[in-house]
Amino acid sequence: MNSTRRQFVMSSAATVGASFAVGSSLLNVIPLSGAPVIAADPPARMGGSLLKLSLAGYSFSRLLPRRGTPEDISAAKMTLEDFIRFCAEQRLGAVELTGYYFPKVITTEYLVSIRSLTHKLGLTISGTAIGNDFCLPEGDDRQKQLDECRAWIDYAAVLGAPVIRIFAGQVPAGDTEEAAVIRCAAGINECLDYAEKKGVYLALENHGGITATPGQMLKIIALVRNSPFFGVNFDSGNFQTDDPYRDLELIAPYSVNAQIKVSVSVNGVKQAADLERIIRILRDAKYRGFVALEYEEDRDPFEAIPEILRDIRRLTDG
Repeated sequence: MNSTRRQFVMSSAATVGASFAVGSSLLNVIPLSGAPVIAADPPARMGGSLLKLSLAGYSFSRLLPRRGTPEDISAAKMTLEDFIRFCAEQRLGAVELTGYYFPKVITTEYLVSIRSLTHKLGLTISGTAIGNDFCLPEGDDRQKQLDECRAWIDYAAVLGAPVIRIFAGQVPAGDTEEAAVIRCAAGINECLDYAEKKGVYLALENHGGITATPGQMLKIIALVRNSPFFGVNFDSGNFQTDDPYRDLELIAPYSVNAQIKVSVSVNGVKQAADLERIIRILRDAKYRGFVALEYEEDRDPFEAIPEILRDIRRLTDG
């Protein structure tokens, strides 16, 4: 772990009551409970960078039904199957099937049908995603979040999806960020035990709340035990700091999944993203894996996405 990331992890973890002993490549963390664990390390890389293009289902959020009934799905302007076929038409090798757009009742038969369709069209399922909140205090609501994460680990295993994008959540009213960080890390560790058994990665996304900055993310990472099945979902458009590119460089070494947006926000002000710089950040981190375009602009996605994919392909050779 280089000195910049070591400094971030050490100073951040101190605010949640952790004590660090620095080893040659890992940080041994002693959390408030006193039980020693190993802070999550960046994933080991082999060779140079390798970027494989995918497209996130969220790109068609205005058209796809959200966890709908059969009636909702039939009335929608687009189905998940339509989205998969669109990805095949764009000559993509992969598709991210965001969890929001699956049916309200998910059966093994449905998951198998989706896996069959993607395979027949020559597509890999690069991952899926859930909208969890692990900051919640102990109780039924928190347990539902943990149970849903474990259910999606099962779904991902049937689909053959290697990774689930997970969120951290928001600090509950009247609570402290330090307490929320500890609960979030505990939730990740609990679900990680199950994810390892199923061979599914959990990728913590930089998605506002207690992951709005790299310093906040590294507080959580410092309390997640070292596991080959944990990492970060690198979302190029989600930091709204004074220098989002600098901050993306800090989380890129931990990335096990990546998403690209065509806009960034500098101090909350939206502007066109420097796609070449974003790709260079991933390459410099020797990231090997899927890079999913997540389109969130106002222009018709059917018109805009093919053009954006052409631009990204020129940068990734994907």
